Amino acid sequence: MTTKVYRWFMLAALGFCGSAMAIDDYVLGPDSQRKEGVPKGKVEKFTHKSEVFPGTEREVLVYIPAQYDGTNPIASMVFQDGSSYAGEKGPFRTTIVFDNLIHEKKIPVMAGIFINPGSVKAQKAGEKDRSNRSFEYDSRSAQYVTFLEKEIFPEVQKRVSLKNDAASRGICGISSGGICAFTAAWERPDMFSKVLSHIGSFTNIRGGDAYPGILRKAPKKPIRIFLQEGSNDLDNEHGNWPLANRSMDAALRFRKYDSRYVEGDGPHSGKHGGAILPESLIWLWRE
Repeated sequence: MTTKVYRWFMLAALGFCGSAMAIDDYVLGPDSQRKEGVPKGKVEKFTHKSEVFPGTEREVLVYIPAQYDGTNPIASMVFQDGSSYAGEKGPFRTTIVFDNLIHEKKIPVMAGIFINPGSVKAQKAGEKDRSNRSFEYDSRSAQYVTFLEKEIFPEVQKRVSLKNDAASRGICGISSGGICAFTAAWERPDMFSKVLSHIGSFTNIRGGDAYPGILRKAPKKPIRIFLQEGSNDLDNEHGNWPLANRSMDAALRFRKYDSRYVEGDGPHSGKHGGAILPESLIWLWRE
């Protein structure tokens, strides 16, 4: 872990912010870099046309760890905005992190399911495809998790055998993908028990700002949640992202959820979330 990232963990745990540090100057640690002697998993890709989201088409990437024996079911984790998480040159480099942490036995042997948002093909020449991202990710409903259950998991199971219990499944996303991850587990805790949200949009894009109030009054659900946020995140007509995530953290702590909140100094960026991804995954999957 880098010195700065370690300091941020300590400062966040104590409730301080590091204003003396340069904003968003996070760097990736050794677990986010290729290491000699670490087996490399493979990534398979397919295109999916959805019925749950009619007319949409998307790319899905499936990471299969080198330790998968081809028979015994393994754990899995879903990532929204999949290409940004799976790429080896972006802020997250999740497949590299998986290779290292699985090899070091810091997380279980698991598959990564990297799903891009759906798009609707243009009907006329000169028009652009229409993204379905906000509807899929920001809506506070069970539609997206139904899409995962009925369409994506069956396709992935053709490539790798997965465990079907909630304890063996996690879900992650950034921004609108972060609130999407929480919604999936909230609606179906029988499917997902672990949530990782990076700069989650718990704001009034499509009613997500209601979650802190809902959390305080609803029966407690068997979900473990890691929230990452930046103190210089967005503040616009939909809401204030740092305040929204702090409200989520307060509600989760009030209801005594197994949760963790880490706030850095970044804007609406994946740099901080990427820098602490290895530690986030280790915390989330600890058993």
